[in-house]
Amino acid sequence: MDFDLPDEHRMIRESVREFCEEEIAPIAQEIEEAHRFPADIFDELAALDVVGVPIAEEWGGLGGDQLMYALVTEELGRVSGSVGLSYAAHVSLASKPIENYGTAEQKERWLRPLATGEYLGGWALTEPGSGSDASSMETTATKNGDEWVLNGTKQFITNASVAGSILVKAVTDSEAGYDGISTFIVDPRTDDGFEVTTEWEKMGLNASPTCEIRFTDCAIPANRLLGDVGEGWKQTTQTLQGGRISIAALSVGLAQGAFEAALSYAKEREQFGQPIGEFDAIRDKLVAMDRKIERSRLLTHRAATMYDDGEDVTRASAMAKLDASEIAREVAEDAVQVLGGYGYTTDFAPQRFYRDAKLMEIGEGTSEIQRMILGRELGL
Repeated sequence: MDFDLPDEHRMIRESVREFCEEEIAPIAQEIEEAHRFPADIFDELAALDVVGVPIAEEWGGLGGDQLMYALVTEELGRVSGSVGLSYAAHVSLASKPIENYGTAEQKERWLRPLATGEYLGGWALTEPGSGSDASSMETTATKNGDEWVLNGTKQFITNASVAGSILVKAVTDSEAGYDGISTFIVDPRTDDGFEVTTEWEKMGLNASPTCEIRFTDCAIPANRLLGDVGEGWKQTTQTLQGGRISIAALSVGLAQGAFEAALSYAKEREQFGQPIGEFDAIRDKLVAMDRKIERSRLLTHRAATMYDDGEDVTRASAMAKLDASEIAREVAEDAVQVLGGYGYTTDFAPQRFYRDAKLMEIGEGTSEIQRMILGRELGL
């Protein structure tokens, strides 16, 4: 879909699509089966200057907007959910908050290498006993002279085992509830007391590392506090609004990739003397898939455009994320069905899109949380 896209956005999308087709698509299933993080792919994305799309040029980014970022994320998801997920976590969760809340010194030290692709970043909110309910967070940060000392465990952290920096949410005032949460920049390469304790085997997205990390008396300099003490939860809610748009875009990409695989197969596979796409049952399924994708893409682009215009996107981002994530799973499931027995094999892509799509309904706020947000926006 090309309506109303500026020329610069079209050019970026086309260059990323070409790269995806030539470099990522041929190895997408291989890296998934090997559970191999494709560091070389991210080096090449850095060379394309797209790992910091929405980050200001002043700090090494491309200086693009949220819509451009959504287009890139969709293109990556169209060929590899794993690459798209690690990319989205790097940009929305690990990089953008430093630009939004960091000091000039923090941006120079921590944002620039993220925006230029020197290394990837991560973001640590979820804990073993604290998922949707962040008020039960147990990871703590205690001030000790000119240092903060972190203790606790974070769960399901994307990129943690390959990251050069991780933004960590920790309790700095146990009596203040959400106002007692702060954000810290941790360097997993050099900070003593940081440990990756588990890299999870998952249903899908296995070329994107998902980790459990532990802090044991992890002392970091006081200047690693991002923003002010107690601002961590406010930062989180604002960050997730943009993050949900990126997950919506990734979901659209997954759905598009699954749909294209099914459409191609339906045009080539013959039964009873004709391509199966000419049978009403298959044709109608493909039409419905295409319609759903277009709807979710429109919602995603609308949310991204509102974000770029400085509007409140609480409702728009939740709606886009909810719709696109559920559509990704539905479309991928239908794609498997169109291919029949072949769709259940790893020789064909729909099974990978199907497994990858399920996480979209869970990460960065479950579907249930999105419905709660949308209900609240209706005054319910």
